[in-house]
Amino acid sequence: MRYAENEKRMKQLLRAGVATAAAAAVLGLAGCSSSVQMPDTIKIQNAEGSHVITVTGREEVKVVPDMAQIEYGIYTQADTAAACQEQNGKDLEQAIETLKGLGVAENSIQTSSYGMNPIYNWDSGRQEITGYEMNTQITVSDIPVGDLGGILSQSVAAGVNQISSVSYFSSSYDESYQEALKGAMAVAEAKAQALAEAGGMSVAGVSSIQEFGYNPYTRYSGYNSLTAGKRMALESAAAADMAVMPGEVSVEAQVTVDFEIQ
Repeated sequence: MRYAENEKRMKQLLRAGVATAAAAAVLGLAGCSSSVQMPDTIKIQNAEGSHVITVTGREEVKVVPDMAQIEYGIYTQADTAAACQEQNGKDLEQAIETLKGLGVAENSIQTSSYGMNPIYNWDSGRQEITGYEMNTQITVSDIPVGDLGGILSQSVAAGVNQISSVSYFSSSYDESYQEALKGAMAVAEAKAQALAEAGGMSVAGVSSIQEFGYNPYTRYSGYNSLTAGKRMALESAAAADMAVMPGEVSVEAQVTVDFEIQ
């Protein structure tokens, strides 16, 4: 008896074209099975004499990254500003030459920021400059994940004394995003069909689609593989290499679709 009442109520909502998200809750259709929990974003409206259901579909695809980017820091202290800058420049040049010697392309190494500050001593009760400190940040991109541990270790040995961050990317992001888009569309279609069938109607077609979620930051187009000779240089220091666990990169797509129902 309760199901018949719910079905009758659903038909009334659909045929009247009343905008409501509660229809899904009435029939227990808050979402369908997916790798990602779907939000309750179902809307029913009447457009130019035809009924339209607006639903949101979301899907997530996991992919193992194959590229990396490192944010390095070269930090130095000295008694004078000139001495601090000179030492920082030497350490930076040594780090860059080491990276280039390991096969990292010159255009993949960028000085992203730098700055110098005085060091104060407040113990005497007054502001007294006792030295200077300088920090130069360099960004190293296009690093194959398989070479990351060796490059990190060799960079530290060359004078890098700060590793601010390591970011992971996937060169197959575009393919994974297309897969996620198809999954999101399938989720949206299944929700629309379930809602329409519950009201004794059927999906007639797609009226419009809006896409959300594209994140090109996770996408990597460059790939810089090392030569056999450079790779042997890394492998010779394998015992000291840093352990690298890239895990997985999440590729997510979301679509909002207007389905015509009849």
